[in-house]
Amino acid sequence: MKKILMVPALCAALFLASCNGSKNNSNNSSSDTTTTAGTNIDTSGASANVPVATAPQITNTISLTGNDQRQYSDTLFLVKAGQKITLTMQNIGNMPAATMSHDVIILKPGSSVSDFGNAATSAGNGPDALNKLSANLKKEIIAHTKMLSAGQSDQITFTLPKPGTYPFLCSFPAHYLTMHGEIIAK
Repeated sequence: MKKILMVPALCAALFLASCNGSKNNSNNSSSDTTTTAGTNIDTSGASANVPVATAPQITNTISLTGNDQRQYSDTLFLVKAGQKITLTMQNIGNMPAATMSHDVIILKPGSSVSDFGNAATSAGNGPDALNKLSANLKKEIIAHTKMLSAGQSDQITFTLPKPGTYPFLCSFPAHYLTMHGEIIAK
């Protein structure tokens, strides 16, 4: 009977000891701990290995790749409205075309990536998939590359007529869920 009572008592003692194992000295000005919303976060050395995010530069030359993990290499671009833009897309994956092809579809500002992506998924992945879209969805397209299998690339030139945020996506079935981004024309 003593063994049965001793185990819960030992567990409770260990739990209490771990909850109050260290004292926070608020007078220490060189603390490596930050408190945010009641949570202590160790910040010692945190900034040494974290890359600094930089805003994209305005360019009218866009280079994109798509991989077998259904990801674009970049998802945000800044361009000048009313000027020619050259976009080069390359599929750097290795999987067969029937399971992993990529393209880039640039839509008008305000277009829904989700609505377009769902319709593109329903249209399938054949060479005439975009032709199966409704007339209203086709009107949302500003420009698009060819559907590219592993190792292929395509280059297109287009103009974004006015300032705004132009969404883009991959129209291969269900890829829009992870392969989408924005081109901001200024």
